[in-house]
Amino acid sequence: MGMGMAMSLLRAGYPVQGYDVIPAAAKAFAQAPGQASIGSTIQETIAGASVVLLMVQNAAQAEDVLFGSGGIGAASLVDGAVVILSSTVAPAFTRELNAKLGALHRNIALVDAPVSGGIARAANGTLTIICSGDEPALNQVTPLLLAMSGTEENLFKIDGGIGSASSIKTVNQLLAGVHIAAAAEALSFAASLGLNTRRTFQDLLQGSAWSWMLENRGPQMLDADWTPHSALAIFVKDLGIVLDEARRLGYYAPIAATAHTLYLQGAAQGWEKEADSGVVRLWQFGAGTTITSSVTAMAANTASASPRDYEILSAATTLATLPAVHSENMLESIQDVVNSGSVPVLVVLDDDPTGTQTCHDIDVLTVWDIATLEDQFRRDSSGFFILTNSRALPSDKAKDLIITICNNLKAASQSTDTAFEIVLRGDSTLRGHLPEEPEAAEAALGKFDGWVLAPFFAQGGRLTIDDVHYVKEGDDLVPVSQTPFAQDATFGYKSSNLRDYITEKCGNRFDASSFLSISIEDIRTGGAAAVTAKLLTLPAQANTVIIVNAVEESDMHVFVAGLLDAEKKGRRYLYRTGAAFVSSRLGISSIPPLTLQDLDKQGANLAPNHGGLIIAGSHVPKTTAQLEELRKSRGDELDVIELDVAELLESDEAVAGQMNAVAATVSAKLEAGTDVLVMTSRELVKGECAVSSLEIGSRVASALVQLLESVEVRPRYLIAKGGITSSDAASKALRMRRARVIGQAAPGVPLWRCDEITSRHCGVAYVVFPGNVGSNTTLAEVVTSWARS
Repeated sequence: MGMGMAMSLLRAGYPVQGYDVIPAAAKAFAQAPGQASIGSTIQETIAGASVVLLMVQNAAQAEDVLFGSGGIGAASLVDGAVVILSSTVAPAFTRELNAKLGALHRNIALVDAPVSGGIARAANGTLTIICSGDEPALNQVTPLLLAMSGTEENLFKIDGGIGSASSIKTVNQLLAGVHIAAAAEALSFAASLGLNTRRTFQDLLQGSAWSWMLENRGPQMLDADWTPHSALAIFVKDLGIVLDEARRLGYYAPIAATAHTLYLQGAAQGWEKEADSGVVRLWQFGAGTTITSSVTAMAANTASASPRDYEILSAATTLATLPAVHSENMLESIQDVVNSGSVPVLVVLDDDPTGTQTCHDIDVLTVWDIATLEDQFRRDSSGFFILTNSRALPSDKAKDLIITICNNLKAASQSTDTAFEIVLRGDSTLRGHLPEEPEAAEAALGKFDGWVLAPFFAQGGRLTIDDVHYVKEGDDLVPVSQTPFAQDATFGYKSSNLRDYITEKCGNRFDASSFLSISIEDIRTGGAAAVTAKLLTLPAQANTVIIVNAVEESDMHVFVAGLLDAEKKGRRYLYRTGAAFVSSRLGISSIPPLTLQDLDKQGANLAPNHGGLIIAGSHVPKTTAQLEELRKSRGDELDVIELDVAELLESDEAVAGQMNAVAATVSAKLEAGTDVLVMTSRELVKGECAVSSLEIGSRVASALVQLLESVEVRPRYLIAKGGITSSDAASKALRMRRARVIGQAAPGVPLWRCDEITSRHCGVAYVVFPGNVGSNTTLAEVVTSWARS
């Protein structure tokens, strides 16, 4: 909408200097007729302007424009300037922003002026604009507002000062969002009743059930036209604002809450950038009926793409039938490219800390402010990790987090003149936020030339053959959808074929033509050149998922070598991968697992007379089996404390008291040189839905953090079992900001050390033990090898 608003001002004869984070949009505006120009930075754009109009996505972006990076935006405002805020934000935010501008004592005024009407009315200059603020400021900007609204009938001045206009807009969005959802349900209900939906629609327009939203959005629903004149994501955000305000007021808003849930479900299907009227497609899943033949056809296509079944295979037999491994050592050629400095810095956004499991001698950050990222870019490394722990968050918060981090990376890269590319490191057993995280990266960084999906992870036995992802258990290759990982309470799925998996998770964003497979045959027979050639068959910015098949690390090395050649030719990809891709892309070779003796030789402070501490929160069956073997193997040499999960869900005060008592016991045992295992009870406690199950996991992790924070004795080593547990232990309990991945304690089991003096137990050997890695004896083997001699 911002482009249309700026063009309306140009047509009215105003000189307009714009700023857009999307280069193509900025270039298009600079070429517009009239007095149009583009600023290279926010401060350059704002400097000297008597009026600054903000049309950004949300309150956080508005705050960042003016007061981010030390307030350089606000500092660029001239005395007496007027700031027009046209984004839909919470009323409380506009008042806070007004107060911050007032605190500058430079006579800078804010006009609260949210708009309505979508892209089309923004382009033709007929927006509805609701505005409030001090009268002198309103009078000053009224001509500009009229240039964008077209007529006085579209401009509404509201009494009550700053925040009043945003309050009206919030009420407006409640009604608009509910009306669209109601129209969708009504027309779907008509289809279920066997009515002619087009005739029913025309009849409804003549009766008392008419609404503007029914009349306006109904044709899109009937035609299955999802062109985003008004995107579904708008109502995810705006009804979220409604509910935030309702919570603040203690106000009961069940209808708005229900409508918001519908839009969230639509976004989860991958529709958020499409028309808000597309929410009607949710009813095809429940009732099995649709309101148009085209949507019916889409439903049939979806049904035909239902997950396929695959048999358990013999690993020995299956692997023996594959072509011989590619003979050339491609890792060395990758290292040459990486060391040349000709490729962007690889930034790995790790949704839990176990993604460092194939790397060594690389930094991992648990914070992502711009200053820290600038410092990291200046360290001249080939790559680094950022621990997001987003797998522990609800999907909407995970998406917001990825957007924030990507925007901060973009700002830091610009200030340090450092190119970077993103890997969204996810679970090798396919659990995680999809499509939310890749789409969040696209929202912040722009369109890519395809998504690369590569969940292969040799150390965990995660192999991809003919696009089917398997978990190797003994000599069995088990299709991943038949493993306990696929039954995850939050991220469960039904598909083993990665094409089916993407379709299952991403809805209609992709169809059968949207996939490109890099097969084992391509890799082993054709080598890197074949990979490059196949990647370049795709047009730029194709809506494509590239599936990487691999069963050995050398397969991944060949793929990466071919990929780097494609990138040299201008391709730019977004990566959703397991850990193996990361080490291949960085040219990191494997090293043997490290022992305490190895660390001692490196001069680490190991507190050799103290006991080691193992904390286990993971509930996957693999962890449970490993804990049983550990207890059996170590016997009386291991002190075991089991925490009842049900008790960890009680009041905060009760949990705090319990954790303090347990911490005192643990400290005494460690001081005496005894190894201690603190584990949660093994019966999995689930919530009523995916979000509530995540909340239970977060509560348990929070209790374990309280426990670890209260342990006063430095352990000889610390093992954290499970992704959420190890993430919270590192960032919250140990207060790590930048740690070093020094290697592995066992294959696929990362070993970190943090030497920051502000961290707790500075320099302690910290083992990030994934819940789903290793054999039943791996945990016991690590603890035994690290036992006091």
